[in-house]
Amino acid sequence: MSTAIDLGAFLRTRRARLRPEDVALPDYGGRRRVAGLRREEIAQLAGVSVDYYIRMEQGRVRPSPAVLDALARALRLDEDETRHLHRLAQPRPTARHAPRPRPEQQQVRPMLRLLLEELRDVPAMVMGRRMDILAWNTAACALMGDYASLKPAERNIPRITFLDPASRHLYADWTACARENVAYLRLEAGRYPDDPQLASLIGELSLKSEDFRRWWAEHPVQDKTSGTKRFHHPVVGDLALTYETLRAADDPSQALITYAAAPGTSSHDALRMLLAWAAPTATTDYGPAHGRKELL
Repeated sequence: MSTAIDLGAFLRTRRARLRPEDVALPDYGGRRRVAGLRREEIAQLAGVSVDYYIRMEQGRVRPSPAVLDALARALRLDEDETRHLHRLAQPRPTARHAPRPRPEQQQVRPMLRLLLEELRDVPAMVMGRRMDILAWNTAACALMGDYASLKPAERNIPRITFLDPASRHLYADWTACARENVAYLRLEAGRYPDDPQLASLIGELSLKSEDFRRWWAEHPVQDKTSGTKRFHHPVVGDLALTYETLRAADDPSQALITYAAAPGTSSHDALRMLLAWAAPTATTDYGPAHGRKELL
């Protein structure tokens, strides 16, 4: 994954989504050869020369943080996109021709594992780098399937979302969920441009999923924080659950993700029914599988 190539593509996609009226520039009419703003218009808004901006899109200059902030304002970037822009334009230096370290398997933080074990009535999982599923509880198995029935390499949120047909039935807003996964993987690619496992995952999904390939080319960027997901579960029907992503300040590469329903709602009742139904068979963490395909 080349940060210079990604930087140019990212800037072009953000230029393409803006119109002159969006940034209070005059539109003199006539058909534009390209969608969105021209390079000279972005350069004007950011206060840099056209030549400098062109070289920036080509990855031939390393702009200062002040220039990047001005460019983010000109392109109307949000906080996630602005941080992504800084990572792409100012990647961490690495020694030339240095051998890549062998990726180490992430180990779940002890406190996250303890919290996971205590959350008996709340579906929860620990997500690691590349959106790998590192650990889960019984309630998560009941809601989304038994991850223990999958090989460790297959326990990955975007891989399941795009390559397991059952996910399209489980998630009522499958397109929205899938696009969120793509946007988060873009953030991961900016954070870890030299991660061979991440590059392999992106390559696999691009090869096997036309949806992933198309959305990846749009360069979406979005962190995974909180929101609502709607499920259509084969056992209890429709649920709307609020999810929260909790990260330790000293290790943002792991996150505890929880799903909950507001008390007194039909989703809360459905979730309680689901947990009661799954209690005799579901397992926690890496325990025996009880058949993921039966749940989904």
